[in-house]
Amino acid sequence: MAKSKTNKDKSKAKSDYTKNSKKLSKPDLISSLEKITDELKAEKEKFLRLFAEFENYKKRTSKERIELFKSANRELMSALIPVIDDFERAKNQTKGIDESEDIKGLYLIFNKMNEILKLNGLSEVEVSVNDTFDSEIHEAITQIPVKNKKQKGKIIDIIEKGFKLGDKIIRFPKVVVGQ
Repeated sequence: MAKSKTNKDKSKAKSDYTKNSKKLSKPDLISSLEKITDELKAEKEKFLRLFAEFENYKKRTSKERIELFKSANRELMSALIPVIDDFERAKNQTKGIDESEDIKGLYLIFNKMNEILKLNGLSEVEVSVNDTFDSEIHEAITQIPVKNKKQKGKIIDIIEKGFKLGDKIIRFPKVVVGQ
């Protein structure tokens, strides 16, 4: 009995639809169809914009997350650079001394620390005497007059090493430039 009732409801709804659609004229049907089509286009466009916006959001948040990790790593590496400088000075001071077990231990620690830092992306900025000075890579501490014109604009001395983390310089090498 329940099936026949639902079938009757369906046939009644169908007949109501056909009665109502007969009341609309052909131009009215066309205009209502155009209106529905325009609404559908607008909804599709809205959906596409929301989808694109969400994709951009995902990309932006993943980039921000990566940058956060890089900046945290950058701060740590920047804090360790003075320790590297101290190790370098200690290493230079022990060059003429007889290599005892203490000195060998110092070298082991220094080498181990350098390897760990290299694995995490820290590397020295390659600079040598007589390279051309580049303000985007080097930091000029002072300029000194030179007799040889070929040394003008060239690096005369390296005061402090520079370091980069990945491709980004986190400490510029400090140099003396010929004038």
